[in-house]
Amino acid sequence: MRKFNIRKVLDGLTASSSSASQQQQQQQHPPGNREPEIQETLQSEHFQLCKTVRHGFPYQPSALAFDPVQKILAVGTQTGALRLFGRPGVECYCQHDSGAAVIQLQFLINEGALVSALADDTLHLWNLRQKRPAILHSLKFCRERVTFCHLPFQSKWLYVGTERGNIHIVNVESFTLSGYVIMWNKAIELSSKSHPGPVVHISDNPMDEGKLLIGFESGTVVLWDLKSKKADYRYTYDEAIHSVAWHHEGKQFICSHSDGTLTIWNVRSPAKPVQTITPHGKQLKDGKKPEPCKPILKVEFKTTRSGEPFIILSGGLSYDTVGRRPCLTVMHGKSTAVLEMDYSIVDFLTLCETPYPNDFQEPYAVVVLLEKDLVLIDLAQNGYPIFENPYPLSIHESPVTCCEYFADCPVDLIPALYSVGARQKRQGYSKKEWPINGGNWGLGAQITLQVLYKLKTSKVFEKSRNKDDRPNTDIVDEDPYAIQIISWCPESRMLCIAGVSAHVIIYRFSKQEVITEVIPMLEVRLLYEINDVETPEGEQPPPLPTPVGGSNPQPIPPQSHPSTSSSSSDGLRDNVPCLKVKNSPLKQSPGYQTELVIQLVWVGGEPPQQITSLAVNSSYGLVVFGNCNGIAMVDYLQKAVLLNLGTIELYGSNDPYRREPRSPRKSRQPSGAGLCDISEGTVVPEDRCKSPTSAKMSRKLSLPTDLKPDLDVKDNSFSRSRSSSVTSIDKESREAISALHFCETFTRKTDSSPSPCLWVGTTLGTVLVIALNLPPGGEQRLLQPVIVSPSGTILRLKGAILRMAFLDTTGCLIPPAYEPWREHNVPEEKDEKEKLKKRRPVSVSPSSSQEISENQYAVICSEKQAKVISLPTQNCAYKQNITETSFVLRGDIVALSNSICLACFCANGHIMTFSLPSLRPLLDVYYLPLTNMRIARTFCFTNNGQALYLVSPTEIQRLTYSQETCENLQEMLGELFTPVETPEAPNRGFFKGLFGGGAQSLDREELFGESSSGKASRSLAQHIPGPGGIEGVKGAASGVVGELARARLALDERGQKLGDLEERTAAMLSSAESFSKHAHEV
Repeated sequence: MRKFNIRKVLDGLTASSSSASQQQQQQQHPPGNREPEIQETLQSEHFQLCKTVRHGFPYQPSALAFDPVQKILAVGTQTGALRLFGRPGVECYCQHDSGAAVIQLQFLINEGALVSALADDTLHLWNLRQKRPAILHSLKFCRERVTFCHLPFQSKWLYVGTERGNIHIVNVESFTLSGYVIMWNKAIELSSKSHPGPVVHISDNPMDEGKLLIGFESGTVVLWDLKSKKADYRYTYDEAIHSVAWHHEGKQFICSHSDGTLTIWNVRSPAKPVQTITPHGKQLKDGKKPEPCKPILKVEFKTTRSGEPFIILSGGLSYDTVGRRPCLTVMHGKSTAVLEMDYSIVDFLTLCETPYPNDFQEPYAVVVLLEKDLVLIDLAQNGYPIFENPYPLSIHESPVTCCEYFADCPVDLIPALYSVGARQKRQGYSKKEWPINGGNWGLGAQITLQVLYKLKTSKVFEKSRNKDDRPNTDIVDEDPYAIQIISWCPESRMLCIAGVSAHVIIYRFSKQEVITEVIPMLEVRLLYEINDVETPEGEQPPPLPTPVGGSNPQPIPPQSHPSTSSSSSDGLRDNVPCLKVKNSPLKQSPGYQTELVIQLVWVGGEPPQQITSLAVNSSYGLVVFGNCNGIAMVDYLQKAVLLNLGTIELYGSNDPYRREPRSPRKSRQPSGAGLCDISEGTVVPEDRCKSPTSAKMSRKLSLPTDLKPDLDVKDNSFSRSRSSSVTSIDKESREAISALHFCETFTRKTDSSPSPCLWVGTTLGTVLVIALNLPPGGEQRLLQPVIVSPSGTILRLKGAILRMAFLDTTGCLIPPAYEPWREHNVPEEKDEKEKLKKRRPVSVSPSSSQEISENQYAVICSEKQAKVISLPTQNCAYKQNITETSFVLRGDIVALSNSICLACFCANGHIMTFSLPSLRPLLDVYYLPLTNMRIARTFCFTNNGQALYLVSPTEIQRLTYSQETCENLQEMLGELFTPVETPEAPNRGFFKGLFGGGAQSLDREELFGESSSGKASRSLAQHIPGPGGIEGVKGAASGVVGELARARLALDERGQKLGDLEERTAAMLSSAESFSKHAHEV
């Protein structure tokens, strides 16, 4: 049930709220006290929203086709998507509006067009001669269900088989039905007493276009003579048919059946098959029929000039192979190879040298479409190795749980990642080039995706052998190693991840292999205490869903895992982490290597709460993370915990909720070690008490705003209704840390110069500042403690804090300080050591040259509003209420057109941008409704007008909010269609020509045209013209079918070259493009 779907609610709100906030500003700041004016260059005309490209494996694939001349592969899906693949880097995504499943795809070979058949009984003709393919025609069958289509090579007549067993014929130029129909009862006549079932196969005899082979599901096959309109032969077998394939000479065909058998038939001997094979059946000694096997879903019969034909099939395994993986079987002469696949086979195609069905096929590869992968098998090499797949189809190898997007990375970063990633590649691939190599690249390298490097974070942990061995990981449902947050510094290459089992791992990049004898590890006891009445824990589950805090109730998906009960047989579980770090030496390959593992531990029978925010800073050598209990800061250079505070303790005496810690605690010293509360192999005895809520409840309450543990929750809606069932004590006690930002800025109002600090944002809309006192660089940094202390600075916003950033006095973004990357695993020279001693962590901000008197601006974005705070005065310079009725899921401060802006994605589907620092609304577009948690937790913006999210479990959708990128997108996209000459038809040979043994052609126009076959019934199918527009004009100009097809056939017959025709086509295309440009300008 969807609780709400607010659309366009914000229309008019932003304008009114911005004008209101401007009035408010004028009231706040009298003219004499105004902020210095910063010239803002971004205007609303710089922004436009459009999808750019889609990467990854097509989700839920259902159909496959290949153009052997253009070398383009097409994949259709159950959701009506169409993905086209050419050479690596040439990809295209299209979508049928109906969203119905694609059941079959047929290329008009070398014509730059494709026919798709959908489960809603529609046929569509796609024009692939434009960078963004469009539908030229559609045909909707009204009275019959489409089951199978066949388009002969170089023909304009498409055969369409139906569930009733009839065959209709469609003219692909006009997309109209011919009056010629093959009725099922005429096809089978008296050969069967019952209905033969749906049409499962149609193909014409390779040597005689006038003979059509029709396969019915029940097991009947009919060879139909198109001219005489009657059946020549009927072949019956008592097992259902799944597929049929011809031998290229047209004298034999092969059928695959539901009992795991293959039958080979001579065309002129319909009485019985010439051969019956059960590829996977056990042959019984006494001559009995082999035991039945699983159905053979598809078979292909491909011939070679020198040697035996190939018979390739999917399915057909014996029933006793329980648990065996799906297989593709390649039978070649006397050898049978069974190739196991990782996922079930959706479809496969054999790639052959020739597009002509009446020539030796010379198969060279098999493309296998699996449920979650695309595999290409080399048939020419011994052992049938697979080709290395160059497309980025493996992003879903393990389910994606979180995404971050970085544009403008340092120039040496991608080569560095590529070089370490190249060593991870497995061996044993085919030595040949990837054979799907059609199309041409566009100008935009930024619209391709390449997998550079893969890091397995679970390597540092002991794997549990069985379920009984996992007492501590039951904090989570699924994978205990799942990653929830990524924090990465591209300049220093430091990487930090937070996992679902309340663990944090810090990685350092190295080009050297190392063996780590002992993995550095810290355990942190992060517990929140509140002075309230202890409530007995009943057996009944807590109410669902439960909001977290007063101004920011959180949506909580239902938990399917049982609560880890507070007491176990050995008493309360205490001081144990959820995962066990390996205690044996760990070999770490070049790339990212573990620097430190930090784990939160169980406290008094209650599991640690999931981490809700994370930040790392390479210049300070610090990592900080928080959850709904509090915050912990770790010095990863000294491997020491510096800070371990409950959220309330951050407030000190300024707590607006007047909450009090439970019992008087040991006085904390201001320096590092005294502030922490850590067990490094030892337990710190401290009188800690259980939180008033049960373990199950507290896990729910810990969920961060933009990270939810499960994608497919039953109730996908984002209702944030405030529930009265939660006590105020619960609201207050569960204030989670939702945003963290290291920076060099003014900590207090009285500061005269910027200093290193950490800004902390909470789910109740509070921003708190922690001052950092860092020792000098070099050896001193490793010897002296880092001193951290809450500064007392508190700022308030409405809604949970999502993002913070800092601007200098000119309005430029101040990036956090960083330490440039250097190789740590190589011994340093003496000179280097001297340099290191002198080096202090430096900020690379443009503000480092500022004079002391100049100020900064803090930009803070929450779920509801954004504020720009002037520093050090802490006056609110600008304020913008982003949304009243919804909430922001993601906010990022990004660079665009030599300026910066705040980009927000709202739960009601709106994408908005605001200028900085004045927060003027620049863009507000309704993009997509938030239909699932996947979008919520993977959506992210980055610089240069780029954004992306996970649109399905296997695909990334990229989009742009930059008007310039939208305008240049056409140039960036690759070309799917390239003019290629059709190979010459096979030579018929002197004797075959003399005695009529060669291929027989058929004048289909004469047979199926209106003059001879009449008009089709109007009620049978409805013609729907394509979307048209400029793209349609362009498609028509390029003559996908029609004139070009007819001209090409005529030229083929006369044996002329096609060069000048292709030039004319190109000229027509360019004139259409110039027309398109002029029309766009008009």
